[in-house]
Amino acid sequence: MAAADQNRHDSAVRPRSYQDESYQHGFLGAVGDLQKAEVLQDVVLEVEGRRFPCHRLVLSAASPYFRAMFTSDMAESRQKTVVLQMIAFHLQGLDAGVFWEILSYIYSGTLHVSLDKVQHLYQAADLLQLDYVRDTCSSYIVMNVHRSTCVDLYKFADLFSMDIVRNQCLQCIYRHFSKVASTEEFCSLSVNQLTEIISHDELDVKEEITVWEAVVRWVQHSKKDRLRHLPSILPHIRFNLLTPYNMVAILDHPLVKRNPGRSAIRNVVKETSNMKKRVGMDTLEMAMIFHSRNNDILFMNPRERKYISRSFPGSRRFYSKTLTVTSDNDIYILGNEDADCNQLSVLQYNHAENAWERASMSSVRWHDELRGISCRSLVEVNGIICLLCVESTGSSRLAVMKKYNWHTDQWQECSQQELMISRPRARGEGFCAAMSCGLHLYVLMNIEMCCYDPTQDHWCKRTPPKVIPKLCTAVSLGTEIFCTDKKFTKTMVYDTESDCWQVLPGWPNPGDLTTIGDPSLFVLENQLHVLLEPYRISTQQKEHYLVFVYDRSADAWRDLEAAVPYKEHMSCGSFSPVARMYLPCLNG
Repeated sequence: MAAADQNRHDSAVRPRSYQDESYQHGFLGAVGDLQKAEVLQDVVLEVEGRRFPCHRLVLSAASPYFRAMFTSDMAESRQKTVVLQMIAFHLQGLDAGVFWEILSYIYSGTLHVSLDKVQHLYQAADLLQLDYVRDTCSSYIVMNVHRSTCVDLYKFADLFSMDIVRNQCLQCIYRHFSKVASTEEFCSLSVNQLTEIISHDELDVKEEITVWEAVVRWVQHSKKDRLRHLPSILPHIRFNLLTPYNMVAILDHPLVKRNPGRSAIRNVVKETSNMKKRVGMDTLEMAMIFHSRNNDILFMNPRERKYISRSFPGSRRFYSKTLTVTSDNDIYILGNEDADCNQLSVLQYNHAENAWERASMSSVRWHDELRGISCRSLVEVNGIICLLCVESTGSSRLAVMKKYNWHTDQWQECSQQELMISRPRARGEGFCAAMSCGLHLYVLMNIEMCCYDPTQDHWCKRTPPKVIPKLCTAVSLGTEIFCTDKKFTKTMVYDTESDCWQVLPGWPNPGDLTTIGDPSLFVLENQLHVLLEPYRISTQQKEHYLVFVYDRSADAWRDLEAAVPYKEHMSCGSFSPVARMYLPCLNG
């Protein structure tokens, strides 16, 4: 036999392994069908009086816990009915509903998780040694760590030594400490959990007295039991960062003056230390201005003469659409990563790492039939993330809304609102802005204004600013909305409570100056500002950027003489979001 023929022969007779994937899926489906048809079941599991007929073989194959139960000399291995009691499981949440979800997973491979039952599912999976269920629950919890859930999930993660979840919760507590410390959940922490939190450098507080006030609330929540812990808690408060006035106030506080261990407490309070500042003590409100050419962001606070330029995720892989800052100081960017403009993803800024990361929310897809999109805005309204898309449709526009549900990780379709376009269309009429003000979202255009209530999914018409025909920028402050035109000749303010507009002054004494591009209104440290790129008509040259602040009492704009570093193609635009930035992280 020729060598080539011999090689072909050897290859043909060599043993091989084949895998029938359809058999694997079909087998699991057949097992599920047997369960639904109640065929060949040989054991009944009883939970809270509810009976679940099952197959010992299936249970044993899925769970080491059941395998040990049915293959050993345990009494359950011989019983036709096995009663699973909460006491036996050492669980608080083993109810019939949770156990049904576990069985559903065992027989189908599909797991249904929601925030209200994820902790109970994790506990059951931990005992039954269902690794996939446990890991899935852990990942789900990480995605749902927010200000409203972080303390409860931290306690749960601490109990079950879920390190990844625990660290995620702690980071959330640090960032939102002032708000979290005022909740009932915070007062339910153990003394060890409390001291772990208040001892950390990353606590986001402007003043150390905030930490002391949180400790007072925690102690007074159960004063009789917790007062004795005060001497061990106080060393974690950084008294060297307190003002003399606050130091005296603490020493004179009833919890200290009347404490049996007051001598030791006073010594702790009086001791000087070199403990470092908390991260929140080095924060500064800064407006974000985009450089349209190189995709940088200029973080600026003109009052403090602070200007820091940092890169922004605008590359060939991510095309920015809109940016928003939430009430929790989370910074999100919405954009698409490929040529499909209707498939959008969300990035979130990581303050600690000074980096952009994928946000823990699903991507969102618009209907393919949407065309002529003139505005796309990501806005938070009373804790709800809303995504607004305005589509031009001939003689009108359509406002299409989606809301993000944190519990389901889904974007929900909302009601739509038709918006007008005047004829003939005037130059500058394309302006459209969406902003949060109070409990509502407002959509502002040159000739129309609408208000959206996200809790009721309801739109209503409001009075538009007809006096200014060429709007280019708008921003909310308190219960009011401010806007101005392309040349900053006048400003208008809208009172959302009375549905009335008022005309305010514009650019004071511009002389032979005019503006290039569009002015940008922003609210910094609770005051209205405007950023301008001026152009001197007589010399036909660009001037350095100007920043004005509005003095409400004098009804006038005042030049801050800010000396903003000049960057060509810096986009003033219609929106300059403001965030509280952690300077050590941003500089790093």
